Amino acid sequence: MKWLAIVVLVIVVALTILAAVPFSARSADDESPPIFGKIPSGYRDWKLVSVAHEEGNLNDLRAVLGNDIAIKAYREGTLPFPDGAIIARLAWSYVPSEENNKVFGRPQSFVAGPPTNVQFMIKDSGKYAATGGWGYAQFDDGQPTHVAVQDCFSCHVPAKARDYIFTRYAP
Repeated sequence: MKWLAIVVLVIVVALTILAAVPFSARSADDESPPIFGKIPSGYRDWKLVSVAHEEGNLNDLRAVLGNDIAIKAYREGTLPFPDGAIIARLAWSYVPSEENNKVFGRPQSFVAGPPTNVQFMIKDSGKYAATGGWGYAQFDDGQPTHVAVQDCFSCHVPAKARDYIFTRYAP
């Protein structure tokens, strides 16, 4: 009878380990950095860092989101950002809201129109040492675009004192 209990215990432990393997593999895959050509799943559920309206040639609305590591660093004022921090920038064209403007009786309301692109910055101070510890990726219509990391980095150099991050946290 004792041997039966041991066999059952061994089977339960083996099944538990086998059941956990696919979940751990899926979690690791879901969080793979966007630099490798894949948008991280769940990024739209990350916390809001700030929003902006960019005028000029871009004329877009932007939302900046951060994963938990980035949000913690923003809230605590941690510089440089720790490895594993990922910041997403979502952009939409800037369009008037005809529906809202009818209510207001004049043009004054603008909303996000069609999406333009999504950009990511991922902190890995070892892998991206040549670009301030940040890797960069851009996606148009969900597909990675071939933007040189150095091109992205050169625009971020003026924000070196803030670890190359333009956007300040807006609690």
